[in-house]
Amino acid sequence: MKKYSILLLAAALVFGCTKKAEEPAASSSNNNAPPKRKIVIGFIGKSLSNDVFQAAEAGARDASKELADKYNVDIDLEVRTPNDEDPTKQAEAVEALTRRGVDGIAVSCSEANTLVPSIDAAVAKGVAVMCFDSDAPASKRFAYYGTDDRACGKEIIDELAKVMGEKGVVAILGGNQSAPNLQNRVAGAKEELAKYPNMKLNDPGVFYHVETPEKAAEAVASAQNANPGIQGWGIIGGWPLFTADALKWPPGSVKVVSVDALPAELNYLKDGHVQVLLAQDCYGWGARSIATLLEKILTNKVPAEPRIIDPLTRVTQDNVEAFGKNWDKWLKK
Repeated sequence: MKKYSILLLAAALVFGCTKKAEEPAASSSNNNAPPKRKIVIGFIGKSLSNDVFQAAEAGARDASKELADKYNVDIDLEVRTPNDEDPTKQAEAVEALTRRGVDGIAVSCSEANTLVPSIDAAVAKGVAVMCFDSDAPASKRFAYYGTDDRACGKEIIDELAKVMGEKGVVAILGGNQSAPNLQNRVAGAKEELAKYPNMKLNDPGVFYHVETPEKAAEAVASAQNANPGIQGWGIIGGWPLFTADALKWPPGSVKVVSVDALPAELNYLKDGHVQVLLAQDCYGWGARSIATLLEKILTNKVPAEPRIIDPLTRVTQDNVEAFGKNWDKWLKK
């Protein structure tokens, strides 16, 4: 009996030691979670010198950080925006990102025809491609996020008509003549102008320029000096207003309605040189693009409509202070 008890005790000790030895192994196995999936997304604005694309990049970076946690992935954002507008460099950036094997690309097309072959080649390689701000609708991109450009052009003229009393001579600042989004804004502006019989387009009426603040300001000053009868400007992109002292006339003597409402532009609204700003969702171009691409990449979900339109926000002296506070977040000021 004594011998039997000793054997039972020995067996119990062996079983207990074995179980204790197994417990750490079971615990450590729970820490061996699979590594997070890495998602690489290319982001290509029109130019680094344009403040709206700096805001878009900020939105893309913020969304990449926030959504990485939501989806439990690591997101590597590769910004390939050229220093100045150059559709060829944009196409080369799309091709380089495709060779790198990125999962997705967001691009604002300086000139759609130049980008279409590169976009289509990327899609053929399995890359999810969407456009923001300036579309390439003939390409195989799966979505676009941004302004309804023709409606934007019409809204500029409607606002200009209000502040001009529906009469007078107007001019349009047109930016890059090859950019499809800007072509549509000019077309919409001309179409809407026909509805106001006492307003007419100056001859020449549309002034194109390189999309830098300095070149845009030069274009406005030169056009106004050569055509002193211009009484109102419809600025379809806020380029000249990114610089100080771009409008060389006394505040209010020439009426101005412009797209965008970046911090520098708000000063022109406050001092009376500009009557209305129509703000695009510049920050959202980046943030919404990242969110849309991730849904496509991770769940193959696409928008119900390929064109996702954001409404313009009307900014005047009445709400300029409140609107300006948005930029503290958007540009981390």
